[in-house]
Amino acid sequence: MENSKNSWDDISDDISDVTKKIKDKVSQENLVDDLKDSFKSTIDTSAEILKNLIKAIDETVKDDEIKSESKEVVSKITNELNEVIDNTKSKISNIINNQITEEE
Repeated sequence: MENSKNSWDDISDDISDVTKKIKDKVSQENLVDDLKDSFKSTIDTSAEILKNLIKAIDETVKDDEIKSESKEVVSKITNELNEVIDNTKSKISNIINNQITEEE
């Protein structure tokens, strides 16, 4: 009878461990989803700001040389942001993949 009680205790402990792992996994997945959503929102907002800046330059700057140079600066900023975004996406993906691999 004592052996049976120990078996049930072990099973109960195993169930608790699995439950905790599932909760941790769900929590991590929610954090990753939140991070992805936040990152996407930041990208979308930045893109909209840059579009509005180009539109404002087109509508307000009368000097063609200044307009062209201003657009070139915004274009360089856009390219730099795209590079940073791509690098960040890659780093985040690597981190997430490493964590998933470690957990398996």
